[in-house]
Amino acid sequence: MDLFEKILKDKGPLGAYSHIDDNYYMFPMLEGEIGPRMKFKGGNVLNWSLNNYLGLANHPEVRNADAQAAKDWGLSYPMGARMMSGNSVHHEKLEKELSEFVQKEDSILLNYGYQGVLSIVDSLLDRKDVVVYDSECHACIIDGLRMHIGKRFVFPHNDIENLKSQLERATKIVGETGGGILVITEGVFGMSGNMGDLSSIVSLKKDYNFRLLVDDAHGFGTMGKTGAGSGEEQGVQDGIDLFFSTFAKSMASIGAFVSGDADIIDNLRYKLRSQIFAKSLPMPLVIGNLKRLELLRSNPEYKNKLWEIVNAIQGGLKDNGFNIGTTQSPVTPVILKGDVYECTNIIKDLRSEYNIFCSGVIYPVVPKGVIMLRVIPTAAHTLEDVEETINAFKEVKKKLDDGIYQKMGEKGAVLT
Repeated sequence: MDLFEKILKDKGPLGAYSHIDDNYYMFPMLEGEIGPRMKFKGGNVLNWSLNNYLGLANHPEVRNADAQAAKDWGLSYPMGARMMSGNSVHHEKLEKELSEFVQKEDSILLNYGYQGVLSIVDSLLDRKDVVVYDSECHACIIDGLRMHIGKRFVFPHNDIENLKSQLERATKIVGETGGGILVITEGVFGMSGNMGDLSSIVSLKKDYNFRLLVDDAHGFGTMGKTGAGSGEEQGVQDGIDLFFSTFAKSMASIGAFVSGDADIIDNLRYKLRSQIFAKSLPMPLVIGNLKRLELLRSNPEYKNKLWEIVNAIQGGLKDNGFNIGTTQSPVTPVILKGDVYECTNIIKDLRSEYNIFCSGVIYPVVPKGVIMLRVIPTAAHTLEDVEETINAFKEVKKKLDDGIYQKMGEKGAVLT
């Protein structure tokens, strides 16, 4: 069979809905200045769909730093990979300041979070090693694990007793192979919003010999006293052996980093294929991220404002009978019962009639029969935005309960 003929018969679980109103549900286009109020399909919408947690995307100092860096350096500088010709004092300064902020000895910049995690997992493990990971880990972790040719065991989300069982299995195997054990979890899980049980996992180190890698993309900047992340929030930052995060959430930028002990980071510096064989992070992003980190560290009021909005919308939703699951973070899932057709019509109604833009999440991301409206509060939102949204959700839920969305319009589905 021809390769292209074969793949066209299987578009995958998300591509199956690619025929439905392109650029409305799939690949929608938000326009205008990044913030709570943007334009969609020519109308103004209240936007709850951007991971701009601290509101830095359009901060005037950030915009100025980005623009000045682009003027001073252009997008080409530095040319080449870091190892060959793409290093600079600014790259190393950002790594040093990130390390200090997350309380680790050293860090490596990564061009993108997704490719960075794949490369970290690939660099750490060989066929003798065993990896144990949380069942709700992000796709970047799962895809990285697919590259691992040794054993891998999964434990149900935050199930510490089951994790112990998997560690027992892993310990027996590495006793025979001479390998090591890596445990992987997340600081904040991006769909449910709850935290990985880092304190319990770290406590297992007294009984088992393993190293811990934590993806804290959603916790960096939002959790902990200083914003250093979920490990700081739970008082176990020093028990995290490798701390990973991205600049795409609280920093409202591009890029990522991984931090840990200096000797391990130095080892990875010579093994991370996604960085060795890729062009260095462009200078405007490095300079811009230095400014973002400065603002994050020196302005705790941004995180405080974020949590004012988080507490208002999560509290208001719960007070009005909405199920927001087990979230412990700004990530706010609103969990409803319904099928993909109803989800499509809810999103259409919210965007067209109530001018509320949020993401709808369906199977296979959530179980069949579940609709999740994913709301991302930011420091740029207001309490008036919260009130407007809760009122809209109340009306939408009543329509859902009355069966109106099952009867509306063309049947279809909406993507995350």
